[in-house]
Amino acid sequence: MIWLTIAGFALFFIGLAASIALHELGHMVPAKIFGVRVTQYMVGFGPTLWSKRKGETEYGVKWIPLGGYIRMIGMLPPRPGDDPTKLRRASTGPFQGLIDSARDMAQEEVRPGDESRVFYRKKWWQKVIIMSGGPLMNFVLAFVFFAIVLMYFGTPVQKPIVSPMTTTCVIPVAEKRAECKPGDRPTPAAQAGLKVGDEIVAFNGVTITSWEDATRKIRAHGAGPAKLGIMRNGQPVTLDVNLIAQDRPNLEDTKKIDKNVGFLGVAPTQVNEKQSIGAVAGHMVDLTGQVAKSLLNLPEKMVGVWHAAFSGEERDRQGPVGVVGAGRMGGEILSSDLLSGQEKIATFINLLAGFNLAIGVFNLIPLLPLDGGHIAGGLWEGLKRAFARVFRRPEPRHVDIAKVLPLTYVLAMVMIIMAGLLVYADLVNPIRLSG
Repeated sequence: MIWLTIAGFALFFIGLAASIALHELGHMVPAKIFGVRVTQYMVGFGPTLWSKRKGETEYGVKWIPLGGYIRMIGMLPPRPGDDPTKLRRASTGPFQGLIDSARDMAQEEVRPGDESRVFYRKKWWQKVIIMSGGPLMNFVLAFVFFAIVLMYFGTPVQKPIVSPMTTTCVIPVAEKRAECKPGDRPTPAAQAGLKVGDEIVAFNGVTITSWEDATRKIRAHGAGPAKLGIMRNGQPVTLDVNLIAQDRPNLEDTKKIDKNVGFLGVAPTQVNEKQSIGAVAGHMVDLTGQVAKSLLNLPEKMVGVWHAAFSGEERDRQGPVGVVGAGRMGGEILSSDLLSGQEKIATFINLLAGFNLAIGVFNLIPLLPLDGGHIAGGLWEGLKRAFARVFRRPEPRHVDIAKVLPLTYVLAMVMIIMAGLLVYADLVNPIRLSG
């Protein structure tokens, strides 16, 4: 139904807005603890939809829900040698002019008495904590969401238990059918008398620990007789089976075909198995590595998005997706006829978890204007000060990130173009979960 699609889209953006709000809260709380004056806390960009001032901070929501920010005074230090009571010579170079303008804007919010409350004067480790707070909040949210999905709903696991979907005849992989025809020969499992509900626990005397384990052992055995240990109605039973050789899809890449592998002819039973908190942590680590790897391949992936947007090529399901595309996925999840109510909730929460994880990893890239650029600046300042102490040198000045502002503006423009391309591709050629 269209109203379910719209509701899913809206629900995703509500979850996204909440994630953005908590991300910025992750910055604001340590900033206030360390005494930095925070003048604005905003969710969204563009014109202000609603705002309210409380104390020295204006809290508000803006019209475009694609991000957020907090404004801290004194993000950039003044130019070395500047006398704030005197006019100084204007710069004529285009890049220096941009830097000086940014410095001027940063100093305009600094009032008398705020000298100790500016961001750039804070200790290096305080800067790192403040700028790490946002991505850390995304990681915490991702962990909580993944924990709900894996520990409460569970994750689908294939068990080596004969499924009711098991066919009793040998169907060549090239025919791509699910039903038997007259003349099809029976599978080795059917000939050996395997029944629905039988659990495979051993193969040729070796314990079976999972469906994947059973599949690999059977395939590696090839054609010929074997001993199959099963549990039937709580009782151990050993069956003699005569495996045959068949062409079967590769376990890692189903587009490839493995020739003449051992074939038994049973399908697994899929169950939802609740996971431990350790499994959640392992899942987070694995996914974080995958997201980091995908970011390294982002330029190549964006070329694919371009072709999908303007040439009609099929969209890479493992490629980048923007907030519009993720919102469409949320609508698709809620309106799906293939998922139960519980599966819809779990899949939706999993989508939010993945998006928070991607936001957290992306923001740690050590380039401005991302949080990682400020974190890198704080760490560099800490390294310089440690070096000065060890070698008894004068304390160095605060790291001046204004010097890399031209590069920052270029990267910001690239990010805006990439975001625009993703929005367009998500509208004209979206990634579909049911595709």
